[in-house]
Amino acid sequence: MKIVLMTTPFFFVEESQILTALFDEGLELLHLRKPDTEPVFSERLLSLIPESYHRRIVTHDHFYLKNEYGLRGVHLNGRNLELPDGFKGTISCSCYTVEETEARRRKMDYVFLQSTDFNVPESREASWGLLEDAAHQMSEKELKKVYVSGGITLDDLPRLRSLGFGGAVVYGDIWNRFNIYSQQDYRELILHFRKLLK
Repeated sequence: MKIVLMTTPFFFVEESQILTALFDEGLELLHLRKPDTEPVFSERLLSLIPESYHRRIVTHDHFYLKNEYGLRGVHLNGRNLELPDGFKGTISCSCYTVEETEARRRKMDYVFLQSTDFNVPESREASWGLLEDAAHQMSEKELKKVYVSGGITLDDLPRLRSLGFGGAVVYGDIWNRFNIYSQQDYRELILHFRKLLK
């Protein structure tokens, strides 16, 4: 099962160092999501990450970055619904229901099945119900193209793996371990990422 990391929606000083360290640790796939930001800031961030890791990055915005920086692909979303003309590369998108997931995964290399209720403790079981429905309705091969997103933590990974999903998208479980406003080191974040990979 793949671990996919979603960036914060904002930029911060240590970001390139942290992302490079995570790639060094074995991060396979980073989704660069910076809505409502100027492309020059994404360009700067990418220029600070070693070129050898660019093939592990998918962008949610400013799709020209894919070719300019040799990125892996693009992620379609409400802000960016259309592929650039003649696009070649990995294509993904976010889905919010099992039906949408089944319909869209055929045209995508993989899809995120977004379960926003995972972030609300009282709704976690309902979210698991959605995921179990998806697991029962899709074949093992189909599930490998579905990555679960929305408040996923280390504790969720064994259950997701047992259901047969191809990956999990982490966000808060990583970024909540680092305070961008204090000059702390990011050792705790790296140590937790190692646990996620195991």
